[in-house]
Amino acid sequence: MTGVASVVAITWVTRLVGLLAVISVVLPAGRRARGHVAGWLGLPQDATTAAATVVLVVGVLLIMLASGLRRRKRRAWQLAMAGSVVLSLSHLGLQQHLLGSGLVSVALVVALALNRKYFIALPDPVTGKWRWARVFLQLVIAGLVINVGLLTFAPRSVVEPLGFGDRLEESALALIGVSGPAVFRSTLMEDLVASVGLLFGLGAVLIAAYFLLRSAEPAPHLSEADKKRLRELLDQHGQRDSLGYFALREDKFVVFSKTGKAAVTYRVIAGAAVASADPLGDSEAWPGAIEEFLEVCRRHGWVPAAMGCSELGATVWARYHLDVLEIGDEAVVDTDTFTLDGRAMRGVRQAVSRTKRAGYEVQVRRTENLEPGELAELESLAASWRGSDTERGFSMALGRMGDAGSVLVTATQDGRTRGLLQFVPWGEDGLSLDVMRRDRAADNGVNELMISELLLRARDHGVKYVSLNFAAFRKLMEQGRRIGAGPVARVSAKVLGWASHWIQIETLYRFNAKFQPRWVPRFLVFPSVRELPRVGVAVFEAEGLGGRSPWLMRLLRR
Repeated sequence: MTGVASVVAITWVTRLVGLLAVISVVLPAGRRARGHVAGWLGLPQDATTAAATVVLVVGVLLIMLASGLRRRKRRAWQLAMAGSVVLSLSHLGLQQHLLGSGLVSVALVVALALNRKYFIALPDPVTGKWRWARVFLQLVIAGLVINVGLLTFAPRSVVEPLGFGDRLEESALALIGVSGPAVFRSTLMEDLVASVGLLFGLGAVLIAAYFLLRSAEPAPHLSEADKKRLRELLDQHGQRDSLGYFALREDKFVVFSKTGKAAVTYRVIAGAAVASADPLGDSEAWPGAIEEFLEVCRRHGWVPAAMGCSELGATVWARYHLDVLEIGDEAVVDTDTFTLDGRAMRGVRQAVSRTKRAGYEVQVRRTENLEPGELAELESLAASWRGSDTERGFSMALGRMGDAGSVLVTATQDGRTRGLLQFVPWGEDGLSLDVMRRDRAADNGVNELMISELLLRARDHGVKYVSLNFAAFRKLMEQGRRIGAGPVARVSAKVLGWASHWIQIETLYRFNAKFQPRWVPRFLVFPSVRELPRVGVAVFEAEGLGGRSPWLMRLLRR
């Protein structure tokens, strides 16, 4: 059996063992759903509630560990080995004599031991590495305090009087499902104390395990030395890719080829390492940078992916047994041929005329030509006009303003700034749209005015090509709205139209199409369909479009 097959098999066996362990404890509960907790669990007379609690906790932990084993995490292997041994011994307490899940857990111990060499991925770099311990202690203390309080204020009719030490002992033992020195006169009170203890005991272990095993996200940052090397690559080869300049975002890591002639920038989210656009540098050296990136992913157990690749970039990535999916098109306008004349430009022409009559004026300037203090004012306006709490974008956004060589386009009305565009350099004679903001009270058509003015004046600034917004799934939308489109195409177009209520898919496509661009396809690269959900979550979160539930993540951090 190959290493990949062995890892996959062990992953599924681990899930099976965990599921069987949970079932072996929980399933009998349906037979008697009343009375003492031990009776509610339907345990044999000589079995202990503690053994059942251990089996239940370890079973859930093994299910959680399966994801780490699939990524070949060394820590997941160590914990799975320990959990399997504990599970095997705990089933003796349940008097199952290594039958059922107990026998399978022994087989898992053997399989893990024989395949240890495949689980070599390093732990993820983390911040706040002891958070799991803090969460564990907080929940354990909460459970103790609640039960001590219940036993302290309970009347004598439900529990015999206890000293503080006995109350503390009873509360502590309840966390693992064991009876203590308390003598209860009410079954309801006995079950309440036991249930509170088990709830907080199990919660402490499982939630702490989440923080210990979660796919940590190291804080990305480009050093000044890395930025210098990336700028050198851009100076030499920046003309090839309109998205190359966005590699200079602060929230990225970078890995260089051994020759230093190419580089891949990426970010780690939810266990996936997402590279942005094509590698930088000489296309002949791309394979070396990609190999270094994939080695980093293997070392840490990250799922490799690349967002926004060109056709050439996707072709090179595909050599490494990665799948490729076309995700949309980039709108690129040739300034030499752009004009507002003609029937096709009627909509833009009318919007421009309307906003000019309303008193809007446009300025197109390099960042270096701004007045002192003007950049800070524009940054403040851009932040206040932003429609979301966080800055969106990853593969096609820089995340800052004012870089040398950038072009700022502003629209003013009666001396007040009402709209703002920022374009970053694309080689020596191109620009890529980065920021597009306007005052919410500004007239419709301000964006059309600013873009058209830039395109018309671009030749005066030595600019031949301008990259506008990215249109996601453009071909699907066009095909679904054609006469005679098949049912799959029509349904796909309707789904995209529905999604456009929350994410600007159709709106951006129609806006871009107004300027009669040429469409340049862009691709997503990922290992397999099985990993696509994880990659999708990582991409959406990187682009600021969602991903994991922010509410759930904040709750777990607390």
